[in-house]
Amino acid sequence: MNYDAKIDTAGEGGDSAEFNPLVENDEEDRLSRKRIWIVVAISSLLLVALWFFLRFSGSGELSTTAASQAPAVSVAVAGKANVSGVVNATGTLAARRELPVGSVGEGGQVERVLVEPGEWVKAGQVLAVIDRSVQTQQQASLAAQILVAEADERLAQANLERALKLVDRGFISKADVDRLTATRDAAAARVRVARAQLGEMQARTRRLNILAPAAGLVLERNIEPGQVVGSSSGVLFRIAKGGEMELLAKLGEDDLAKVSTGVRAEVTPVGSGQSYSGQVWQVSPVIDPQSRQGEARIALSYAPGLRPGGFASADISVGTLVAPRLPESAILSDAKGSYVYVIDKDNKARRRAVKTGWITADGIVIAEGLSGNERVVLRAGAFLSDGETVKPKPAKPAKES
Repeated sequence: MNYDAKIDTAGEGGDSAEFNPLVENDEEDRLSRKRIWIVVAISSLLLVALWFFLRFSGSGELSTTAASQAPAVSVAVAGKANVSGVVNATGTLAARRELPVGSVGEGGQVERVLVEPGEWVKAGQVLAVIDRSVQTQQQASLAAQILVAEADERLAQANLERALKLVDRGFISKADVDRLTATRDAAAARVRVARAQLGEMQARTRRLNILAPAAGLVLERNIEPGQVVGSSSGVLFRIAKGGEMELLAKLGEDDLAKVSTGVRAEVTPVGSGQSYSGQVWQVSPVIDPQSRQGEARIALSYAPGLRPGGFASADISVGTLVAPRLPESAILSDAKGSYVYVIDKDNKARRRAVKTGWITADGIVIAEGLSGNERVVLRAGAFLSDGETVKPKPAKPAKES
């Protein structure tokens, strides 16, 4: 009631304007919206101007700020070097020419074994002695039979000589002479038969001894005194002819194609820090269809550290070439293949597809894709994108050990 009275009183004076709060609020809303649109328009113009400035300005304070935020990467010029190609392989050590030795005679009980594994033997050396008591008696019997046959031959010869003296006198007929001659010849033949039988028995007795077929190193002994051996006893000794060894190196198809006979190799047995020089003397003419591998046989001279049956690795030389070489960290790969990042004159990282070659102790050889004059990102390439601006820093040379 009081509020209405105040309004009416103001209206009655005639000197004051009529007050309308709704009209005044609409006017303020229009001014606020106008100011907002003006601010939005100005902001949009400023943003567009800033984008054009950053996009097309080649210098200035903003460009300097963007450049300072570019990632720093280590780069190096690969250059070209003479690279000695090396193929790495693993395999099993073995005797190059392994000689299995068994019993070639009728066999018998072993009396003595004269050698041990690791000993050197000469060709024809006795390795084990077999009991020959029975054969000795048989030889004595045959020797006695020779004496009997020789006595019969002498008697037949004497009878023939006496008969020949009596032929002219007519006491002995021609037929008697022929009969005595045949008796003499038969006696002589029996002597030769007895001697041949003795020789055969002596040869059989000699074959009882187990002999080394060639000079070499005894690798294995499978015989003991008291053991009964024969032709079916299997391998009693194994000998490495001349003590020569070899590594049966397993290689994939690509690596096998690079290896040829006559090339040098360094072989290192597992558990040994010593390497032994060898030479590839045979390359497998076939590939195993299951493992897709072939075999390169590396000849090695005898050394105590080379034990047949052991595992070893080999570095096989496969020639030299001139090509760039990069550390493993510089080379990346994805579904498209191997690649590196090359820094262009504008300090932008550019992806470059490459083809890798030999793997050496000093890095990986780049067979295709680089001339050797490019600046290549050595590390952090996985975090870059093609065309990204970077701050290249020359890599520090490795310290000499």
